[in-house]
Amino acid sequence: MKIAFIINDIMSEKEDYTTICLAHKALTKGFDVSLVSLGDFDYCPNGDITAKAAKPRSLKYKNIASFLKDIQESYSDDIKVQLNKVDIIMLRADPADEVDKRPWAPNSSLLFSQLAAKEGVIVLNDPRHLTDASTKTYFQHYPKAIRPKTCITRDANMIKKFIEDEGGKAVIKPLVGSGGHGVFLVDKASTPNINQMIEATVKDGYAIVQEYLPKAAEGDLRVITLNGEILKVDGVEAVVHRFSKTEDMRSNISAGGGFEVGELPPEGRKVVELAIPQIKHDGMYLAGLDIVGDKMMEINVDSTGGIAELDELTGIDFSGAIIDDLIRKIEVRDNYQGYFSNSEISIL
Repeated sequence: MKIAFIINDIMSEKEDYTTICLAHKALTKGFDVSLVSLGDFDYCPNGDITAKAAKPRSLKYKNIASFLKDIQESYSDDIKVQLNKVDIIMLRADPADEVDKRPWAPNSSLLFSQLAAKEGVIVLNDPRHLTDASTKTYFQHYPKAIRPKTCITRDANMIKKFIEDEGGKAVIKPLVGSGGHGVFLVDKASTPNINQMIEATVKDGYAIVQEYLPKAAEGDLRVITLNGEILKVDGVEAVVHRFSKTEDMRSNISAGGGFEVGELPPEGRKVVELAIPQIKHDGMYLAGLDIVGDKMMEINVDSTGGIAELDELTGIDFSGAIIDDLIRKIEVRDNYQGYFSNSEISIL
């Protein structure tokens, strides 16, 4: 079995990243593992899709840190992997990381992945629908009942009017972005700086302005779904409570927030139930729903994190369960010989 993980840059990966956790687990379960950076694809004259790859040079490592170190060192070995001949491609790159330097790279990788899917490679999440999800406008496809009130614009006056209508308190962030970067909370204390906040947000594109949810002060719940259902292993649901350790409103782990095992309350479960039909329709195999109260603040379908943290917090092998599920998908594909489309097999 062969699996390739598509990432932003092999040299920027860290040992606590979900991708590295999944790649290491895949190796222990018998996969031939490759990691491919976004800018390293080739479409060959004979129709093959190849890419420069980083690959583990051993079958066993004492820990994930040594696994990552070896993979990163292997990148200089000039290894090529034939992507249209692997069993699974996992799309794990964050397009927001490429906005400044390589805006062409994310969509290009999706187009290459679509070609691989045509040849029977299982590509997760479904690359056609990931193309539609390249900005936060994708979020607006989900039911209005679970979305906070939202305005998307570059018009400063429109932004100010929205904030005024919300009682002077709202959240401003870039339409393209992640990890809590460039997120501003506008309230009475920060109102004098509102022009600077708006200018900083719209200088590179659209701003998304959302109503402020008071419960956000308590953090949010990252709910991980697999095959369009909440990931559950040994009776434990994949829910992480993320919270800020400072007065900073951001609870993202990558922004320095804390995390602990979370429990999904009834109103949060209703949010997930309403989001699931769209998740399944779009072939979003692995997704992360960020929930505050009875609203979904964001949905991450590009590089869903939290798996490594859950493994650590619970001692439960969530990453192993995902890899076992991928093995099952390969068996389904091989036994049904092209009967299911990539989008369908993504959530089977």
